[in-house]
Order: sequence, then structure tokens, then C-alpha cells
Amino acid sequence: MLLYLRLLRESLGFALNALRNNKLRTFLSLLGVTIGIFSIIAVWAAVDSMDRQIKEQLSSVDRNTMYLKRFSFAPSNVPRWKRDQFPDVTYAEYQYLKESVTMADKLAYQIFTNREVVKYNDKSVSDINVVPVSYEFTDIQKLDISNGRFYNEAESVSGTPVIVIGYEVADALFGAADPVGRKIRMYGQKFTVIGVLNKQGQGSFGENNDTAVFLPVNFLRRKYGDHNDFMTPIIIIKPKAGYTGEEVKAEVAYKLRSYRGIKAGEIDNFMIDILSGFTDFIDDIVFNLNLGGGIIAFFSIIVGGFGIANIMFVSVKERTNLIGIQKALGAKRKFILLQFLFEAIILCVIGGLVGMALVWVIAAVLTKVFDFEFVLSAANIIWGVGISVAIGLVSGIMPAVSASRLDPVEAIRSGM
Repeated sequence: MLLYLRLLRESLGFALNALRNNKLRTFLSLLGVTIGIFSIIAVWAAVDSMDRQIKEQLSSVDRNTMYLKRFSFAPSNVPRWKRDQFPDVTYAEYQYLKESVTMADKLAYQIFTNREVVKYNDKSVSDINVVPVSYEFTDIQKLDISNGRFYNEAESVSGTPVIVIGYEVADALFGAADPVGRKIRMYGQKFTVIGVLNKQGQGSFGENNDTAVFLPVNFLRRKYGDHNDFMTPIIIIKPKAGYTGEEVKAEVAYKLRSYRGIKAGEIDNFMIDILSGFTDFIDDIVFNLNLGGGIIAFFSIIVGGFGIANIMFVSVKERTNLIGIQKALGAKRKFILLQFLFEAIILCVIGGLVGMALVWVIAAVLTKVFDFEFVLSAANIIWGVGISVAIGLVSGIMPAVSASRLDPVEAIRSGM
């Protein structure tokens, strides 16, 4: 054990000495390793950060939650022209499924619609994401309400003009004042603010509850009806505990086919997407991005490996006389081999640490500039160090073997 510690100490000394005495050569050799480690760890860190944020945002929703609509979030085998003929889901179908689907815990009816301008006295906020949805929405997807409450069943069913606003909307319209109980204007009508959401930040899919408002879906239905180009309805379904998404999906499809009078052999004229399928799709994307980043960075690592091998061959050449003396004094081949192998590993680890330090600095800068948290995880650091060690082993083995096989007499003579 003491021998290996001594080898490590001496190798570290030789590596640092090479850095000091041959700065340009060593810098150019380490540059490949630094770029390679930077490339692969930067890609992995960015993808991991994206994946982590997506999973955090979806953590408040059951993975078996499903979305019933006329279009599909995922690729479909149904031709586009046929999907364009599918009818929208209706509020009546939502009520029917709510009463008839035994495996469903909660159903909510939501409408995707245009963004609007919200006003309070002489202040206004534009480009607001309007989310008309039934009262069950918060039982399916939790909303972090900092002040006030969400609207109840009676307000939802009657379409009462009440509203829950996002953090940035509240800040822009009311500042430090309490928004709850005040009235804001939208759609040419006054809404009473009954709740304010906590600050969330930008989501991974472009959504942002900070600039969103939630209102009873029946208000919009009562004002504009159910058939408008700027309104796209969906039904959100949360299964009961103990039932899988596929089981509930099958029951929903059976009930809706029966309600719409779809005959046996005819295809469904609606789409049901399960959230777990979407998260699996995200996992596939993350895997492919990591794989692609790894392949791209692999070529940089190869270049870096050749650079380290080159500097190690030069180091063997420069220290041929010293190797001969060590072997003449009784140093074994293993001692010489490990000495140069440790030196190659140390050089690669230095290059890898520099690359990871650059990733950390850039991640910190991007986190401050963008509303997105880039994180260099412990797993990525371990992978970076591990890859650096692997590069050192691969690139240093041949120079180390050649050094260990030198004849002591010839080595001393060649160095004189």
C-alpha cells in the first residue's frame, strides 16, 4: 500500500513538473481531454436539468392521469385528414363520463383558448394565459395557492365571474396590495379575484402559471357557446387508486363509443393520451439526447486520448536515462509501468476537472440569465472523473508498457 502511495505521489510530481516545464505542449495535449469532458458533461448536465425540471412539474400529477380530446399529443397511426374530422369533446360528454366511468376518481373539463389582456383601473397586463377549467382541476393537478382559494363546485357550475390569478399578474396589477376581493376586467366583464398562486417560474413546455389566470369553464361556455374556433376543449381524467391507466382508458373508450354511437369495427373518433406514456416518451428523448451527446463527445475524447498518449511517449523519451537508473537499482517493471500509468491518469483527471469547472461556471451563468436551473449533479461529476481515469488508462498504457520494457543498460546509454 505504501508503495502505491509513493508511486501516486511521485507520479503527481512528474505530472505537475511536466505542466510547469512544458506549458504549451501540455496545454495543447490536455485541451482535447478538457474539451471532450466539457462536451459530454455539458450535454448530460443540460439534459439532466431539463429532465429533472420536467419530472418536478409532473410530480404533482398522477402518472396515470389521461387526457381525452379530438387530437393527440403523441404520434398517431390515424391519418391527419381523418383526425381533422374528429368532433370536439363536449361538456355533456364530460358530465356523462363523470357519472358512468366507475374506475375514474376525478374528471375535469378544460378549454384551451386565446391569450387575453387583464385590466385593473389604469393598469393592464397583456398576453395572459387564460385557463377556463371546472372546479375538479385542483384535485387532479395541485395548484400552489398562496392567498385565497380556488373556486368551488357551485361557482364552477354556474359560471360565476370569479378568478384565480398568477403571481406575476398579481404583482403587475396590485403590487404589494392584497388582490383578494378586488375586481379585474377581462372579456369586457369584471371578475372578482378569489385566489393568488405562488411564484412558479417558467415551465419546460413554455407554460407559466405566473402569467396565467384560472376561471370557471362555464363562464366562457355561457358567453361564447361551445362551438368556436378559438376554443379547444379537453377532458382530464384521474383514475381511482388500484386501477391502471390502460384499464381506465379502456372503460372511458367503451363508454364514449357507446355514447357517440360508434359501431363495432369503426375506429375511435377521439384520442386518449396517458401521462405515463408521455413521460416514457420524454425518457426516450432524454436517453437519445444523452446518447447523441456521448457519441459527439467521444470523438473529442479520442483526440484528447491521442494527445495524452503523445505527451506520455515524449515523457518516456525524456526520462529514458532515469528509467534506466531506476531499473539498474532494482526497480521492477510493474513499478515503472504504474509510475507512467498514474502520471497519464493524473494528467487526464486534471484536464477533466478543468472541463467540469467550465461546465459549472457556464451553468451558474445560464441559471442567472435564464429562468431555468442548470445543475451539475454529483452523478455527472463522478462520470466525468471516471471517464477521465478511463482516458488516462487507455492513452497511458502503451507508453507505460514501452517504458517498463526498456533495457536498463540501453536506457542509461541512450540518455548519456
